[in-house]
Amino acid sequence: MEIIISILAGVLFAVGIYNMLQKQLLRIAIGTGLVSHAAHLFILTMGELKRGAPPIIKEGITEYTDPLPQALILTSIVISFGVTSVVLVLAYRTITENDTDNMEQLRGNKYE
Repeated sequence: MEIIISILAGVLFAVGIYNMLQKQLLRIAIGTGLVSHAAHLFILTMGELKRGAPPIIKEGITEYTDPLPQALILTSIVISFGVTSVVLVLAYRTITENDTDNMEQLRGNKYE
């Protein structure tokens, strides 16, 4: 199961980086979101997908799940939500101020 999720995280990283290298601001924002989702899957995979009881000490239970990957992912989700919000607001402001979403035109280069 970890192999499948690792491959999925790699595909998300590749698609996200491809979108971040595009010329349109919306694609850059989508790429940022995809990279953050890939990071969430990567953190979950590195925590080993184990089955077990919740991490509450009780008699008779010997195998517990590790709560650290879930806590890290929750923190990462909040951070990625903030980053995505800032990127979308900056993209919207840039488009309304400059009447374009093309990065070549925003740099001042002539777009052909």
